[in-house]
Amino acid sequence: MAIEGQTFAPVLHRRLKQVRIRAWAWLALVFALPCGIAQAGDCFMQAAVYQGVNPSILRAIAWYESKGDPSVVNRNANGSVDVGQLQINSIHFGDLARAGVPQRALTDPCVNVFVASWLLKQKMVKYGNTWRAIGAYHSESPKLRDAYAHSIQQILVQWGELQVSAQ
Repeated sequence: MAIEGQTFAPVLHRRLKQVRIRAWAWLALVFALPCGIAQAGDCFMQAAVYQGVNPSILRAIAWYESKGDPSVVNRNANGSVDVGQLQINSIHFGDLARAGVPQRALTDPCVNVFVASWLLKQKMVKYGNTWRAIGAYHSESPKLRDAYAHSIQQILVQWGELQVSAQ
C-alpha cells in the first residue's frame, strides 16, 4: 500500500539501473574471456557498437590516458585512483563492484573498454553526442572538461579521423 504522496518511481529507477549495470558488466566479462591483449582492438568496436558510441573516440581516450597500456594505475592528488588503458576512476568502483566487476578486472583490456564505453554513454545521455560529453568523461568542471575535449579532438585530427574546421 502506498503512502499518500509517496512514489515508488525512484526505487524502480534504481532497480532498473542495477539490472542494466549487471547486464553490461556481464557482457563485458563475456567478451573479455576470449580477449587477450592482441585482440583488445576488437573490444573497442564491440563496446562502441553495444553502447552506441564512436570507437575512434574510445581509442583516442585510451591513447590520451595511457597510450593504450592496460596495466597503468595512477594515483591522483585528490586520493582517487585511475585504472587501465581508459583510466577508470575509483569513484566508479562501488557501482562496478555491485555489478560484479571488481577493481582488478579493470586491468583486463576488454573489461576496461566496456566500462569506459558505458561511462561515456552516460555522459552522452546527459549532454548529447557532443564534445561536452566527451570532455565530461574526464571531468564535469567546465575548464577541465573543455581542455580534455580539445585534447581528444587534437588526437583525432592527428590520426586523420577528424578534419580541422575553418574558424
